[in-house]
Amino acid sequence: MDKQALSLDYLTQTAEKAETDPQSSILRHALSRSPLTSVIYRNESRLIPEHSLEVKTMPVCDQKASGRCWIFAGLNLLREIIAKQLDVASFELSQNYIALFDKVEKSNFALASILSLLEEGKEPTDRVFMHVLTEPVGDGGQWDMFVNLVLKYGLMPKAAFPETYQSSNTRESDFLVNEAIRGFAAKAYKLFKEGKKAEAYKLKEQTIDKIYRLFLACFGVPPTSFDLVYADKKGNYHREANLTPNSFFEKYVGKEYLSSFQSLINSPTKDKPFNRNFTVDYLGNVIEGKPINHLNVPMERMEEAIIAQLQDGLPVWFGSDVAFNRDRELAYWSDKSHDYQGAFGLDIAFEKADMLDFRGSAMNHAMLIVGVDLVDGKPTSWKIENSWGEKNGDKGYYYMSASWFSHFVYQAVVNSKYLTAEEKAAAQAEPTHLYPWDPMGTLA
Repeated sequence: MDKQALSLDYLTQTAEKAETDPQSSILRHALSRSPLTSVIYRNESRLIPEHSLEVKTMPVCDQKASGRCWIFAGLNLLREIIAKQLDVASFELSQNYIALFDKVEKSNFALASILSLLEEGKEPTDRVFMHVLTEPVGDGGQWDMFVNLVLKYGLMPKAAFPETYQSSNTRESDFLVNEAIRGFAAKAYKLFKEGKKAEAYKLKEQTIDKIYRLFLACFGVPPTSFDLVYADKKGNYHREANLTPNSFFEKYVGKEYLSSFQSLINSPTKDKPFNRNFTVDYLGNVIEGKPINHLNVPMERMEEAIIAQLQDGLPVWFGSDVAFNRDRELAYWSDKSHDYQGAFGLDIAFEKADMLDFRGSAMNHAMLIVGVDLVDGKPTSWKIENSWGEKNGDKGYYYMSASWFSHFVYQAVVNSKYLTAEEKAAAQAEPTHLYPWDPMGTLA
């Protein structure tokens, strides 16, 4: 027998010990009727909800059964900018509008990527090809993908293009479009083998047309113009007629301003030196848009830039891994909140660099940072605006310990004016290309 195989004697003896050990028995009984994270939760780990620096923001939004957190976080940032100009207490931008064109652009990006790989003579077993086909179109995204959509398509109020059932529940439409794209790949592969490249490109046009029609059916047909109607905080009625998505965006945000934000990442791995910028191959949505650009900085610099933007009254879009030490209903996220080690003897939150290198952790959710509690100039906790609705957390807001934040936050987006001259130059340099499966290429 192989020395590494599990022996029946070992399995039997270990099970017998677990059955008679008092601690194991208590844990087993508790887990039989309760969620694991509830059983090992440390109630004494709660954080104080008051923060010395806080940006007052509007009530939270709800992404419902969809993975559009990055879109919600981006629009939640922009709505604060717009709401100040309108002097309104509550305002939402249409998440459905941005999500619709994200789906269509991602589909086109995936189809074009498949044709590009076929042009290079790649087989379906090629790792990049397999990566593209794993999930051609999903709900997730990154900051630069959000910017590309807004720069191309503009913005509109939620009232002009509200949610549909499908936009808030995307599993079925995602499944359908991904199977259609994989089917296209199979047909295009055969056409290339037969020397019929022109037919493969024609098939791409036919496929994207069908996919666009699918999403129009699911998300609706957006208006080309709309009226902005609102009442300000003093109760005064306002109407701006015949706005287009791009004219509305340009008036209240502007391309120059939106383009001035820079993605910062914290990846303390050997392959990513600090003060260098990176891009990720085969990651994007708008083909003609700006490629992904991440400037890697130490966590201390990321936190300094975040605090500087908060001090100027503007929230910060950020991405983190929310799979660890958190509860959807509770408002407190701390790396001390769950006793994995005491309950099971498992160390699941090891060094940040190792967790990235060995696929232990990566960004999977985007939110807004709206506050920080500073003691002697150092952050002790952070206040977060989420997009899971008001029934979760503290009316949709969450509080993160400084150590949790440092360990599981991977990306933050700040205005370039908060960067040093050296950092600005680094962000403009030719980027290092990362593999499509790099942890910094995961989608929130």
